[in-house]
Amino acid sequence: MLPWTRAPRTPRARRTLAALLLAVAAFAAPTATATAATPAAATAPSRGWNDYSCKPSAAHPRPVVLVHGTFGNSIDNWLVLAPYLVNRGYCVYSLDYGRLPGVPFFNGLGPIDKSAGELATFVDRVLAATGAPKADIVGHSQGGMMPNYYLKFLGGAAKVNAMIGLAPDNHGTTLLGLTKLLPYFPGAEDLLNAGTPGLADQVAGSPFITKLNAGGDTVPGVRYTVVATKYDEVVTPYRTQFLDGPNVRNVLLQDLCPVDLSEHVAIGTVDRIAYHEVANALDPAHATPTTCASVIG
Repeated sequence: MLPWTRAPRTPRARRTLAALLLAVAAFAAPTATATAATPAAATAPSRGWNDYSCKPSAAHPRPVVLVHGTFGNSIDNWLVLAPYLVNRGYCVYSLDYGRLPGVPFFNGLGPIDKSAGELATFVDRVLAATGAPKADIVGHSQGGMMPNYYLKFLGGAAKVNAMIGLAPDNHGTTLLGLTKLLPYFPGAEDLLNAGTPGLADQVAGSPFITKLNAGGDTVPGVRYTVVATKYDEVVTPYRTQFLDGPNVRNVLLQDLCPVDLSEHVAIGTVDRIAYHEVANALDPAHATPTTCASVIG
């Protein structure tokens, strides 16, 4: 059963804690081979994606690069979306980024400008393998925000057609006091105290966020889509996820399906309504209306 198919029965604090527990289960406890993979292992096909022999078709001429969120990895974040796109004829690739020395399992914790450099290298590799002039990027949480640095400061705008963010913290986050829940996760507070620039960079008003959004949210030549949920308990307030500028489509899940109760984790990992919007953004010429019934597609 998908997380949004029935209403939560607990107060907000317990629901928030449950969401974070789901995040830990989904992101922090993958197999060692998935999270601590060697570069060679990371390029192996994963249920049809990360296949470097894939050649984009005339119908889907651009490869899709998936960018995981904080604490995520190139496999677990995309166990549903990657096959969803592969089955629709896309060449799909995902990377690991933002690893800190001596910190196993948790990715996306390094300085975000450095992570954007890792993304730049990865996109170049994908374009070289596929022969495509441009890629499309789909990212979740930090992975929906970090590529904007690549687009604005590292030459990515010339290599990217569409940037699609699922619950991206484009303007940082207040975290809604979630640091108060750290005692529920043994070791997490020590990890934060040890120095995690990738988390500090995401706080609203941080030097990184200030630089990222100076001069406007977007760059010319790229189509932007943001898909958000009003039940997001991590990137708050949720409307700060939306971008302002030309070629931007901001989408609230509940405007498409009022009974969709997906929160921050679910929108990126299992929500088929959000994925239908991703498919529409990747191929707007053949977009179809997104409704509650889109979960079947």
